[in-house]
Amino acid sequence: QVQVMESGGGLVQPGGSLRLSCVVSGSILSEFSMAWYRQAPGKSREWVAVITRPGTTNYPGSVKGRFTISRDNAKNTVYLQMNSLKPEDTAIYYCGGNGIYWGQGIQVTVSS
Repeated sequence: QVQVMESGGGLVQPGGSLRLSCVVSGSILSEFSMAWYRQAPGKSREWVAVITRPGTTNYPGSVKGRFTISRDNAKNTVYLQMNSLKPEDTAIYYCGGNGIYWGQGIQVTVSS
């Protein structure tokens, strides 16, 4: 059974940084294309980063240049480095594998 678990969220001031981690268990990470999504209160879920099996990355314009997704297949872990955070980045962040397996989500709050 594949399980996905996010960690590393919390409260950060505007302009600060956070690194989210996503551990995949029950399977081999290298078999998955991985993505991070987020959902803010009252808004629909939106995609923020994707990394393919070979390691190609892509981002929407709202986070490009500020967020970086990476993967460590040996640790079965995907990371989301978030820099220059803005209040509008406040959301629950979800990690997903192949668009099928999802974690419970983790809260990120950007506020002074």
